[in-house]
Amino acid sequence: MPQLSWPEVRDRALAFASRWAGEASEAAGKQTFWNEFFAVFGRDRRTVAAFEVAVRNLGGDRNFIDLLWRGMLLVEHKSFGKSLALAETQAFGYIADLARDGRSDEIPRYVIVSDFARFVLYDLEPDESQPQTELAGLRFATTSFPLAELHLNIRSLAFLKGEQPIRLDPEDPANEKAYRLMCQLHDELELAGFHGTDLERLLVRLLFCLFADDTGVFEPATFETYIRAQTREDGTDVGPRLNQLFDVLNKPAERWRPAERELFAGFRYINGDLFREPLDFPPFGRGTRAALLAACEFQWARVSPAVFGSLFQGILDAQQRRRQGAHYTSERDILKVVRSLFMDELRAEFEAVRGDRSTRRRARLEDFHARLRGLQFLDPACGCGNFLVVGYRELRQLELELLKERHADAQQMLDVAALIRVDVDQFHGIEIDEWPARIAEVALWLMDHQMNQRVSEAFGKSFERLPLQSSPHIVQANALRMDWRNVLRPGDEVRVLGNPPFIGKQYRTAEQQADMAAIWGEVPGAGVLDYVTCWYRKGAEYIAGTAARVAFVSTNSITQGEQVGVLWQELFERFGIKIHFGHRTFPWTSEARGKAHVHVVVVGFAASDSPNKRLYDYEAGEEQVVVRTVRNISPYLIEGPDLALAKRSTPLGDVPPISFGSMPNDGGHLLLTSEEKAELVAREPEAAPFVHPFVGAEEFINGQERWCLWLVEAGAAQLRQLPLVRERIRAVQKHRQASARATTRELATLAHLFGEIRQPTTNYLLIPGVSSETRRYIPIGFLRPNVIASNLVNVVPGASLYHFGVLTSRMHMAWVRQVCGRLESRFRYSSQIVYNNFPWPVEISAAKEARVVEGAERVLEVRRACGDGRHGYLPVKKKDAAASLADLYDPLTMPGPLVKAHAALDRAVERCYQSAPFASDRERVEHLFALYERLAAPLLPARTSSSRRRAPRTDPE
Repeated sequence: MPQLSWPEVRDRALAFASRWAGEASEAAGKQTFWNEFFAVFGRDRRTVAAFEVAVRNLGGDRNFIDLLWRGMLLVEHKSFGKSLALAETQAFGYIADLARDGRSDEIPRYVIVSDFARFVLYDLEPDESQPQTELAGLRFATTSFPLAELHLNIRSLAFLKGEQPIRLDPEDPANEKAYRLMCQLHDELELAGFHGTDLERLLVRLLFCLFADDTGVFEPATFETYIRAQTREDGTDVGPRLNQLFDVLNKPAERWRPAERELFAGFRYINGDLFREPLDFPPFGRGTRAALLAACEFQWARVSPAVFGSLFQGILDAQQRRRQGAHYTSERDILKVVRSLFMDELRAEFEAVRGDRSTRRRARLEDFHARLRGLQFLDPACGCGNFLVVGYRELRQLELELLKERHADAQQMLDVAALIRVDVDQFHGIEIDEWPARIAEVALWLMDHQMNQRVSEAFGKSFERLPLQSSPHIVQANALRMDWRNVLRPGDEVRVLGNPPFIGKQYRTAEQQADMAAIWGEVPGAGVLDYVTCWYRKGAEYIAGTAARVAFVSTNSITQGEQVGVLWQELFERFGIKIHFGHRTFPWTSEARGKAHVHVVVVGFAASDSPNKRLYDYEAGEEQVVVRTVRNISPYLIEGPDLALAKRSTPLGDVPPISFGSMPNDGGHLLLTSEEKAELVAREPEAAPFVHPFVGAEEFINGQERWCLWLVEAGAAQLRQLPLVRERIRAVQKHRQASARATTRELATLAHLFGEIRQPTTNYLLIPGVSSETRRYIPIGFLRPNVIASNLVNVVPGASLYHFGVLTSRMHMAWVRQVCGRLESRFRYSSQIVYNNFPWPVEISAAKEARVVEGAERVLEVRRACGDGRHGYLPVKKKDAAASLADLYDPLTMPGPLVKAHAALDRAVERCYQSAPFASDRERVEHLFALYERLAAPLLPARTSSSRRRAPRTDPE
């Protein structure tokens, strides 16, 4: 069966549940039920699973498993009303029988028990974050749901579709409370007179003390007790007291004076230069002291150091945050990078070593431990170090599991300090500002302390690294103006990761513009690139010639539109980059106030190839991701070649050319509302022939009226008789003369004309330049030449019904969704990327073309019947009877006849590409890219259809 999309699976699940509602008899319907159940996921049951598979029980008798997919799934089915607990017992008994019978390779990962109306799914290899149960010596996670909710649980059954679910860690609500407390403390300190660097350094130190108070760095509650007992309630002496404490924390205990030993009992020497410089404290007040004590009362042990950067984002105001592109990624999203870039691979390697029962097992464990120590990590836009901290935690956790495996029989005799090899000095960062760099260092030290506590608990011996000996390597610098090799030499075991700044063109500073020029200056077309692409190019240059790997979180714009051709062609051709994995578009979440609303991707790449390329797919609002192994990943994050669409000045196929409409460049003086048009014509009737409908994307889609003065054919004598029109022309002239652009000033001599004129002289097809991504189809349509198209739309003069049919089909829409640029999330349809690169059908028969034309005619007929009287195929009827295209293509209320007409047109268009129907948009896009690759190949000129050589059928008058 063909691969299905998740929406298609959901639709099949709904139909399946409706069809089987009320079924009760196991004997009558069981096998048909499960055959159809597999078909919901596009799977032919006969190719993977068998009914009534025999297995010998403990007594030697044969039992029969209702359904077995060897190594993957076991099903035990009961009649409605029978005990599912009994089914569970039987199912797990069969697993024991398989093991006992020497058939361990047939033991499934999943078990399903059902009575038609209910399902219980058991995952025998659950993620560590899932609640687990044990039965018959097996640990598993369960998911239960009724038949009616099958469509809501299809992602849990992704294995039936050939994909595996990866469950992401939930967020801890304690982080939000800690964040609010830090913001309140910051605000009080600022009110007290703390600003700039001193404020930043103080907050870093206080955060360390708060955390140390609750995690064993200090004796419990020592810092809180010190503030309560040693400072006045009015807060006036808090500053001096803190400076005293900071001085003590900065020197070895043997240098403490006797009075300090007594006063600061419970504290300890920290090292690391965190407390080296005294701070110039302004007078504190009650509010500041109260805010500090409120923070002391919070249980900081509940907060991961991985979110410290998020706790500090509130320090930056919105303008400063935008300037830096400072957006702190949630731990859930950081884990997408960390797991995909290195942890999944390391865990798989560890499991293979752990399962080795040969004499080489001990040596392999030692080699694996040495590899963990040899890994090096660099975040070249590290901010407060969130990515480094999460990566360090995951690496230390894996090391702990490794140590338990190596020393399971001698834990009480170990010198634990000699065993721990992974350390913070393996982690490197580059950060442009001082205080986030210091936060990154502190967060790594505190995470190190937390992981040392876990080691102590595991081996029953106290282990810590205080005073601090090793340090992370966090460099304060502009990562785009320095050689990353000066921070970390690239090598095969280097992993580069992070979340480089998201900064739009309109928000870039002069320095950031200079960064862009320094990185991309010599590359043609680089003006379209986002700031984040600088890190991609620097990363590609950094890893060249090594097996090092890179993974960045980025706005999804780098995998859409014209940026793809410029960015990825450079990375492919100059640096030999291959994409190893990609997390397709998902909504990015921040843990900080004022969360950014951004859609992002994660792209992992290297200067070497990999046989294990993965694509991760998301669905909005869901907490799961499904991973698919593919042969190759294109820069559009689909399975496909290393192919990036470049701008084309002419279409790839033998089809009419496309262009923008006409640009007024008039300051609005040649454009009129309906009221202004009526007034002008009433006062100067002779102007009426020069007033034309004017249509941009907004007017076309929403059926709005707008008008313009189109004076291309107006003679000088005529214009002299139109003083109101001449007044508007003079206003245009003044507007153009005042422009800073020389080309606009030159246009002042032709002030009666549009600045750019591209109006067709025949009927033409109009495609909006920007339209909503929520519609199934971009609304397009034919217009007459008297309707002036603005520069906000694309026009295709001479387009036929065949061209309309292909361009308004699902096939073309799949292409649009994949390759077009975006304005926010809306489609930005471009001529040079979307239309001119689109692979039109080749070598189609006249009969196939005729069916497309018939389908196109039917769509337009239905649109007219539904009221599309102004912007459909033939402008007819009065305006109050007309529905707008926005009404007709509303995704919630699209009229049924129009849905049916488009579906028929979709089938006709798809048959021009292949005889078998496409199962999903992914298949459509992959087919189109394969066709594009063939048509655009230098040695294979595009072939044209025999039917294209005939004069195209155009729309009638």
